[in-house]
Amino acid sequence: MNLTYSSDDMSRGPFSGRNIVKVMVNSGIYEWDRTNGDHAILRWEPPADHDSDARTVPVPLHDEVDMGTLRSIAEQAGAKDFDEFCAWIERNS
Repeated sequence: MNLTYSSDDMSRGPFSGRNIVKVMVNSGIYEWDRTNGDHAILRWEPPADHDSDARTVPVPLHDEVDMGTLRSIAEQAGAKDFDEFCAWIERNS
């Protein structure tokens, strides 16, 4: 299997699941709802005047989260820009 990463991918991370959870929870946006196996289940509840559904984001508590999983976390968290999401995690780790 040949994995190809862009230069941006190579300059980031690797991020641990615990660091991702720490940043997301410390931001005040997400709450650590529960743990299921080796995954933290984070939850965001929209304000009453917000026109959106609640979000649930599972984050594996691994030493290194692979790039595909990180992209999935960003999408489920509602990030519009994956690179900015990664930069935000990096800045706040």
